[in-house]
Amino acid sequence: MYLPPHDPHVDDPMRFKPLFRIHLMERKCATVECMYGHKGPHNGHIQIVKKDEFSTKCNQTDHHRMSGGRQEEFRTWLREEWGRTLEDIFHEHMQELILMKFIYTSQYDNCLTYRRIYLPPSSPDDLIKPGLFKGTYGSHGLEIVMLSFHGRKAKGTKITGDPNIPAGQQTVEIDLAHPLQLPDIENLRDFSELSRIVLEVQEQVRREEQEQEHRQEEEDRSQQAASQPAAKPLGGEGAEGEETAAGAEGTTQDKAPGSQPFVLPMGVISRNEDYPRTCRICFYGTGLIAGHGFTSPERTPGVFVLFDDDRFGFIWLELKSFSLYSRIKVSFQNAEAPSREAFDEMLKNIQSLAT
Repeated sequence: MYLPPHDPHVDDPMRFKPLFRIHLMERKCATVECMYGHKGPHNGHIQIVKKDEFSTKCNQTDHHRMSGGRQEEFRTWLREEWGRTLEDIFHEHMQELILMKFIYTSQYDNCLTYRRIYLPPSSPDDLIKPGLFKGTYGSHGLEIVMLSFHGRKAKGTKITGDPNIPAGQQTVEIDLAHPLQLPDIENLRDFSELSRIVLEVQEQVRREEQEQEHRQEEEDRSQQAASQPAAKPLGGEGAEGEETAAGAEGTTQDKAPGSQPFVLPMGVISRNEDYPRTCRICFYGTGLIAGHGFTSPERTPGVFVLFDDDRFGFIWLELKSFSLYSRIKVSFQNAEAPSREAFDEMLKNIQSLAT
């Protein structure tokens, strides 16, 4: 398991922790060992669920228990997960979230299901190289997000989640067709000024979406009314529109300044004050917020800030909060892992032995 660095140090390397290991011996004999806990390797089980998915189970969960009971287990987990003690955390809400995470994760006792992650494809037209990033999420600590590009949109999808927004949800969406012109550095310190700029763009985006829906409805009616729809001309128009959109996007990125001063507005909370003081370009975007248990989710306006090829930020306007993201550069070779093909073959051998 690769754990993010301790909050809020997003630029620190990922931390490595083994969870299970497989021994393949002569005569196709295989053993699986659970590495969870603090009492050394012990008996485990592994099973293929379906393509790109397998599950592990610990057969001796008593090896995960500590002599001091759940309190000792919690304090040990807190030092490993957060790099601090409970006495260091004064914020009551943060204490509640941390305890909730411990209860949620510890109940599985390393009986887990693993699904393969496919990284997004990369294109020369992308703003930066897509991939995995560590990001600050307030009292939730650091979480892993996958950044991907989809034409005039960029999306940040949660790989790890929290009690509010679970894994798999789209945490941020960036509108690459709507760059933001930030005010000068002094006016940028005024949150109301930044808010005014963002909300104006939000209203512009809303009008454009309504116009697009209206045009689509008219095209649908025209096609229904026509006895012989002109498929080729319609296709030509679509292709031309895509080319225009792509050209507009390229123009937007080509006009991006090399560097401009950046500072967070007064009142915006940041877990990491060591963010870059210059940025390349900013875009209008939306961020997903929700209550505990992913209740009442809604997309709220924000600002995507591109600092460099490996770091970006997002200002959550409604929360008056700032998330800083840093690229995960680890090669994931610390475990001396076999190739994908070799690992799949290993799982098949274990499965055949089990049956």
